[in-house]
Amino acid sequence: MERRRMDAALLVLLLGHLAAALEVPLDLPQPPTITHQSPKDYIIDPRENIIIHCEAKGKPHPSFSWTRNGTHFNIDEDTNVSMKPHSGTLVVDISGAKAEQYECVYQCTARNKHGTAVSNNIVVRQSRSPLWSKERINPIVVQEGVSLVLPCRPPAGLPPPIIFWMDNNFQRLPQSNRVSQSLNGDLYFSNVLREDSRNDYICYARFPYTQTIQQKQPISLKVLSLDAINDTMAAFYNDTDLFSDDPADERKPTFLVPSGPSSSKTVLRGQVLEMECIAEGLPTPDISWSKVSGELPAKRTYFLHYQRTLRIVNVSESDAGDYRCTARNKLGTVHHNIHVMVKAAPYWISAQPRNLVLAPGENGVLTCRASGTPKPSITWAMNGIPIENSPKDLSRKVEDDTIIFTDVQTGSSAVYQCNVSNPYGYLLSNAFINVLSEPPRVLTPANKVYQVIKNHPALMDCASFGSPIPKITWFKDSRSSTLDGDPYILHDNGTIEIHTAQAHNAGKYTCVARNSLGKEENHILLEVKEPTRILKQPEYKVVQRGRSAVFQCKVKHDPSLVPTMTWLKDDGELPDDERFYVDSDSLTITEVSEIDAGVYTCIMNTTLDHDSASAELTVVEATPTPAVVTEQPDPPTDLELTDQKKRSVQLTWTPGDEHNSPIMKFLIQYEDSLHHRGHWHNLTEVAGTRTTAHLKLSPYAHYTFRVLGLNAVGLSRPSFPSRVYKTEPAAPDENPTGVQGLGTEHDNLVISWKPLTGLQSNGPGLHYRVMWRQKAVNSDWNTASVANTSKFVVSGTPTFVPYELKVQAVNDHGAAPDPAIAHGYSGEDLPVAAPNNVQVMVLNSSLAEVHWDPVPSKFIRGHLKGYKVYYWKERSLHKHNPHHVEKEILTFSGNHSHGKLPGLHPYSLYSFNVRIYNGKGEGPPSPTQEFETPEGVPGAPTSLLVTNTDLDSLTLEWNPPHVRNGRITGYTLKYQPVNNSNELGPVEELALSANETSVTLSNLRHSTRYKFYLNAKTERGAGPTISQETVTIMDEAVASRQVDIATQGWFIGLMCAIALLILILLIICFIQRNKGGKYPVKEKEDAHTDPEFQPMKDDDCTFGEYSDNEDHKPLKGSRTPSNGTVKRGDSDDSLVDYGEGGDGQFNEDGSFIGQYSGKSVSRETAEGHESSEAPSPINAMNSLNSFV
Repeated sequence: MERRRMDAALLVLLLGHLAAALEVPLDLPQPPTITHQSPKDYIIDPRENIIIHCEAKGKPHPSFSWTRNGTHFNIDEDTNVSMKPHSGTLVVDISGAKAEQYECVYQCTARNKHGTAVSNNIVVRQSRSPLWSKERINPIVVQEGVSLVLPCRPPAGLPPPIIFWMDNNFQRLPQSNRVSQSLNGDLYFSNVLREDSRNDYICYARFPYTQTIQQKQPISLKVLSLDAINDTMAAFYNDTDLFSDDPADERKPTFLVPSGPSSSKTVLRGQVLEMECIAEGLPTPDISWSKVSGELPAKRTYFLHYQRTLRIVNVSESDAGDYRCTARNKLGTVHHNIHVMVKAAPYWISAQPRNLVLAPGENGVLTCRASGTPKPSITWAMNGIPIENSPKDLSRKVEDDTIIFTDVQTGSSAVYQCNVSNPYGYLLSNAFINVLSEPPRVLTPANKVYQVIKNHPALMDCASFGSPIPKITWFKDSRSSTLDGDPYILHDNGTIEIHTAQAHNAGKYTCVARNSLGKEENHILLEVKEPTRILKQPEYKVVQRGRSAVFQCKVKHDPSLVPTMTWLKDDGELPDDERFYVDSDSLTITEVSEIDAGVYTCIMNTTLDHDSASAELTVVEATPTPAVVTEQPDPPTDLELTDQKKRSVQLTWTPGDEHNSPIMKFLIQYEDSLHHRGHWHNLTEVAGTRTTAHLKLSPYAHYTFRVLGLNAVGLSRPSFPSRVYKTEPAAPDENPTGVQGLGTEHDNLVISWKPLTGLQSNGPGLHYRVMWRQKAVNSDWNTASVANTSKFVVSGTPTFVPYELKVQAVNDHGAAPDPAIAHGYSGEDLPVAAPNNVQVMVLNSSLAEVHWDPVPSKFIRGHLKGYKVYYWKERSLHKHNPHHVEKEILTFSGNHSHGKLPGLHPYSLYSFNVRIYNGKGEGPPSPTQEFETPEGVPGAPTSLLVTNTDLDSLTLEWNPPHVRNGRITGYTLKYQPVNNSNELGPVEELALSANETSVTLSNLRHSTRYKFYLNAKTERGAGPTISQETVTIMDEAVASRQVDIATQGWFIGLMCAIALLILILLIICFIQRNKGGKYPVKEKEDAHTDPEFQPMKDDDCTFGEYSDNEDHKPLKGSRTPSNGTVKRGDSDDSLVDYGEGGDGQFNEDGSFIGQYSGKSVSRETAEGHESSEAPSPINAMNSLNSFV
């Protein structure tokens, strides 16, 4: 007994360690902790790779292993399974295996030298979306007023499918308190009406993981009155099921679901409880719910499906008991009691076990406190091994849901697993004990700044770590004493709290973490800010339609915080409408209408706090007037100047009459009688709802202001001017802009700038202080003062030297701020040197590249613009070519050292030189050099003529190329015959010497066209060809034998016979086509009312009785297959056969992927590939021609 009391006292003393469990920094040794794992019930998509997560941290980093179905899973032996680097996550590649092979129970283990952590049992199952079983559903015929259930019975899937009923057009079937869907998916009718008749009641099942939708075969329902049943049953419905033979009279309710007077239901704590009661009766019964043993939980109770379903979310033990559903109509009432039992899978009473960090010799407690219904059992394990099988440890004692550690020593670190289970589930938690000796360290960032609003709580953190656990003390400013007691509250985790912060609480705070191994301190800054407050709130407004509404919202906030103003309408965003204008302290709505009525809220947010205020806008009809006449507004009046300062003034005015058109804005103008008397300038614009403007002014000006109003008609006349407001002179605020320096001669520097305006001068006596000095020389500034000008010339400067420049504005009251330094150069002169080391490389017969050394900058004497290459052709190297001297220039901008000369003539002599040029002009040329271009291919021969044409011979004559591009080494002649269809015959080729200009060809065929090709050659290759065609002379004997076939009698007779035959065939075709026209389509429909027995044409070339194309289209209400035939008894499996929109959305198994839609697609008719119209005359002609 005494030992129990000691243990209880020890437990109380050690609860502090439980409350202050620490997070161990990752740079310190620690056992593994699992940070991420897959859910216990893990449903996977069979189309994707399987990823089973297991992540853990620790020092050293843990290694990982897995079990599958309770035995070790050797990952290396399965080529489809891999483990991510530095992780325990498994990746299963299902491209080489089936997902079913990996439907198992997995558990991950993470271990290092300090302990072992294990994951939950992860049950991996693949999602399933099985097909609907095929069945033939007979039409249902019932009497009006009876109850009815249309069964759905979807295939079992994982997870279970979502059920809904739709028609052929993918539109949800209407439901009501008379017709509704039950929890199992069946469609219940409390009583049927004649309008319930339709042939497309279709139940759909959507499987969420694969996004697959399966459909049941459509159900056809016919609701008849008793008289209609007697008249039509024998003739049309002798093979259908009748649900009732008696008249359906009014009747009191009875329950269809659930059956009997009472039932029971079990639900787990935390889940959703759903109970349903579906009753039949006439009139339709109303359903109500109550709890016999108490009240329904109002905030967790929902009524669905027209009161037929009662749903209670987040079920607790208090929801157990008896529930009653009541169905009533005017004929009676019926009750059903449902007894609900609430069970509970294990759940944590307090937080799950937390990690312990203890110093050697300290004590600690691990607690695993959970509950459940029935009461769960608790088992402990150490490093994944049942604790009863673990090594004995005298410092450890297990008492049911608690492990007590006393006087722990180094080496006692381990991971403990607590498993809480009952028949409805289990909880598994890992918690380690880590035995460390570690001096304190403060984890909160150094010099962290905390900002808080005055009169609000202030909390400053001092997160720390150490073993033993450090003690935290706080100081402020001078450290005269520790902060303990009012107004400070010190929390166990080291955080200090000031319940109501005031301005004097701001300052520098120091927290010190101290244990037996040392101490560490950290500094914290606290800033106390003024609260944000709305000084002028928006007011209630009543505005006529078409007018403007203005809400004011003036705010005061701490100047160090950045404010953001937001306006809301009816707690939502403002409409995206240009009529809504948000200013810094107001909201303006122009041309208000009824839709603008509502509550408007202004919210001023800062990073620390906010304030808000609201007002309502009511829109009323404008007062009717006989005829609304709009005009320009009257000019504003009563201009006043207030809040006068050196450089600003407040202008107020009274708006003039709007004349039935709201003022959109005011335009404020000024006149400066000191500098521009009689000239009015625009100063600023403000919204038409404002009557005040804050105007920024310049010194040394005599201002007069006026205001104009603008509405939809136009501008008003200007107001009367205000009184004159004179601002005092001051030194200039700004210096001239656009300062630049350049020389007009080789020995000067011209400094220029954009002068200030009179308003910019800020005072009398404006002049400019011009300063310059050479940039590269460490010299003093040269200064000159000038007035009434915008440039200054410095003479006697060295040629092209960089200068630093400044121009400062000065008046009688002082100088402007020190101006920025600008840069310029003195004047340029012509370059005095030519490029050296000029070389040329001939790249080919028409391109050369010139290289040179850049000219040193001291010889350029100006801004380098580039280089110019002058080149010209001296003469052609061929003696027959004339002498040419044509100079050409190529310019290369920038600091280039080479350039290419294109377009050169082959086999020619060229001369060239190179010059540099700057902004002033060109320098001297380099020494002229020469180069030769190599030979190129020649041009085409100048001419090619055919002479002396005979039966089998002819002569060709030509002239040499005009452009030879080298020495002609010979000619190549090719020729070939051409027949009457322009097909080319075999090619003959002759090689001719360079001095030949003609050749005679013999042994040619008479009466034949020939084509000739001739080109010249140099050493470089062959040039382009010149061609010519001619025909040899025809033999007279052959010509005499040729006759015109069109004049022969036999040919004329054959053509007449063919024409007669075609005419006969056309007559037959038209007669056969018109035979079917004697029966109207309507008579044929009346004669064949049953689409299943519609006569169809044979698939041949004969002409049937009904030959019009319309006869091949499906009759109304029929379903015609794409081959044009109708088979009685075919299964109507496909959704394409019903209504519209069937094409392209369904798989072969009858399912379709993705969302359903009502898109309408016209069904293809059968006549598309089997037209029975008469053959056309063109086809008949083609057939005859192919026969002939």
